[in-house]
Amino acid sequence: MTLIVQFQGRAALWPVWQTPLEAAFAEAGIDAALQFDADPATVDVIVYSPHQREIEDFAAYPRCRLVQSLWAGVERIVTNRTLTQPLCRMVDPGLTQGMVEYVAGHVLRAHLGIDAILAAQTGTWAPVIPPLAADRPVAVLGLGALGTACGQALAGLGFRVLGWSRTPKTVAGIDCHHGPEGLRAVLQEAQIVVTLLPATPDTETTLNAETLGWLPHGATLINPGRGTLIDDAALLAALDTGQIAQATLDVFRTEPLPPEHPYWAHPRVTVTPHIAADTRPGTASRVVVENIRRMLANEPLLHRVNRDAGY
Repeated sequence: MTLIVQFQGRAALWPVWQTPLEAAFAEAGIDAALQFDADPATVDVIVYSPHQREIEDFAAYPRCRLVQSLWAGVERIVTNRTLTQPLCRMVDPGLTQGMVEYVAGHVLRAHLGIDAILAAQTGTWAPVIPPLAADRPVAVLGLGALGTACGQALAGLGFRVLGWSRTPKTVAGIDCHHGPEGLRAVLQEAQIVVTLLPATPDTETTLNAETLGWLPHGATLINPGRGTLIDDAALLAALDTGQIAQATLDVFRTEPLPPEHPYWAHPRVTVTPHIAADTRPGTASRVVVENIRRMLANEPLLHRVNRDAGY
């Protein structure tokens, strides 16, 4: 029996994903018909990129047995009360590697003082020797797949990595903390903070006036996680006082970031346009098809979302 798989994403993405998905189905030996506009009553699986083409009523898909997100974050899907099908988020090797490279690059930029070096090209010989990585504590907030990969990569470079999560975790190479007291302990030590928490009601403005104040004066913030993790007004105030020396921000509450937003003009802010990690069709298609294979074989699904936790 042919499996009907609906690609639920904006039209511009359809030609980008069609060929790699069809190739992955063929490689796995799964008889699937991938369609852009399918009759909802016939759809067995939804492959979902919820931007400009969102599903409001999942009850219209009575045969659907799996909703596979193409995004790592599922906050725009998981709150839909009509969604009763299993929902899985995307953990893609290409996406993970992209995030590791972004985080490592910007942590090293802050650690080595690259911005100051570039600003001091005046002909004056004034060497400033940075400490070794082992003497520069880095906090990673969020120890999911991306946070764990980034934290372990930084530990591999010699940094002392302090990890924080809502619930207890043990990760090789990372000094793990959890809960409210753990957050304070981590932030009080960290000279560089990387935020990779999911967007949930519990993580809203994790970094606010109080928690930013726990950091050592002159700390650096790198946020490739979610825009809602930061109280923007509190961060701008902390940047103006020097409490935060520099912030590199890749995600925002409103995207694209409006031209009039103060982040654009702030001398201590680097804005990157949500490029830290992207889902690569070539590798992600195999993840999609592997989960569909598991569904057909009644095996546990990869990266299934906990509806109560929101991720």
